[in-house]
Amino acid sequence: MLGSLLVGALSLGVLIPASIAAPFSALEKRASGSLLAIVPKASSCSGAPSAGECKTAAEAVPFINQSFKTYGITSRAEAAALVSIMAFESGDFKYNVNHFPGVPGQGTRNMQSPEFNLKYAKSIPALKEKLAAAGTDPKAVLALLTADGALDFGSAAWFLTTQCSAPVREALKTGSVAGWKSYITECVQTTVTPDRQAYWDRAAKAMGVPGR
Repeated sequence: MLGSLLVGALSLGVLIPASIAAPFSALEKRASGSLLAIVPKASSCSGAPSAGECKTAAEAVPFINQSFKTYGITSRAEAAALVSIMAFESGDFKYNVNHFPGVPGQGTRNMQSPEFNLKYAKSIPALKEKLAAAGTDPKAVLALLTADGALDFGSAAWFLTTQCSAPVREALKTGSVAGWKSYITECVQTTVTPDRQAYWDRAAKAMGVPGR
């Protein structure tokens, strides 16, 4: 039975699977400490700039765990890539709606474009009736996704498993910087920057990616 990728170590709590492609155990109280090693600014939502959007590391852990289980993420390197892209794109979990420059309908924790948010929403049976009412209004579609923490944090894993090619995923699973860069440039289709890579480096280290 698949458990959680956010596995606690004895002291800090480390976001790692017990082994690659193997069952995991859930120790979420400890795992939140490890998530803070990756996203240290997520310790509190006090003074968060956008009301209702912020999540602390402790609040994020169960949703991240659930996304890994839902989409069958069993690779440490893939898990690290997902945590890092969500943390980076959401401003340390402070946002789930694009405010800068403010693209209507862009959001969720990996700041998906409206086009992919609609595809994502259509893949979720529980949203069928609400989505019919929302139509293709990008803001309404995004609101359906951000209203549910599991869906909000599930978008990154959905995107990886449904929109990225098999070669990109295989390269990412190696845990190499080159594999991660391929994921960012070829699948996410954005640029690699030092700030973005810093999140990946912290996640890879905290989650025990081999060779990192």
